[in-house]
Amino acid sequence: MLKGMVAVVTGGTRGIGFATVKAFLDHGAKVAVFGSRQETVDKALENLKDYPADAVMGLCPALNNPEEVKKAFDEVTAEFGSLDILVNNAGISARESLFDYKPEDFENIMNLNVNAVFVCSQAAARIMKDQGKGSIVNVSSMVSIYGQAAGCGYPTSKFAVNGLTKSLARELGPHNIRVNAVAPGVTNTDMVAALPKEMVERISAPIPLRRVGEPEEVANAIVFLASDMASYVTGTILSVDGATQV
Repeated sequence: MLKGMVAVVTGGTRGIGFATVKAFLDHGAKVAVFGSRQETVDKALENLKDYPADAVMGLCPALNNPEEVKKAFDEVTAEFGSLDILVNNAGISARESLFDYKPEDFENIMNLNVNAVFVCSQAAARIMKDQGKGSIVNVSSMVSIYGQAAGCGYPTSKFAVNGLTKSLARELGPHNIRVNAVAPGVTNTDMVAALPKEMVERISAPIPLRRVGEPEEVANAIVFLASDMASYVTGTILSVDGATQV
């Protein structure tokens, strides 16, 4: 579905991001894995050694720094020849009570979960506009629809991601650049895998499918939105949450 395309996946070293990198490679794309540190990028590349070496590369720019992001994207296009897909997956969460929430922690979440999405989308859109085509997929969350009972910075950031997605879809549509988002529910990433079995069962109980999602299931939705199979889909927030009841 992605043969001949070039993708950047931020936060691509683990969880949903790493599953997306693998799915993109399986579907024929060349992929630049963006991580927060060189050591995590190197580890991800080691775990991708079964794929052709000329199909994957790794970088670790500061995602809310326009100069670093531009330099990294220039490296990608120099290596692979284009930039067809951007997946804005990097993000951090929080569960603090409002009464204990430090302003600097709120600011940190907004810097990565919102500002970095803007910076990366702007840099990618400039390249895609010149190419005449592109697809941006943002990773939101089910809490962007329902909110959550603590850690208000995280749902606030994801509400913002949804707004940015819908607004950029309208602005970039005339340039043949599609912008969509996925909103995962509870997903079996490292954090969930570390929980006791009984807690996972309690979390799963209200979900009609009676289980948490797998990173690969979210990645499959991202593949669809990134591909030409979704050529008339833009401005959509696609829930991948098993019809979670909140």
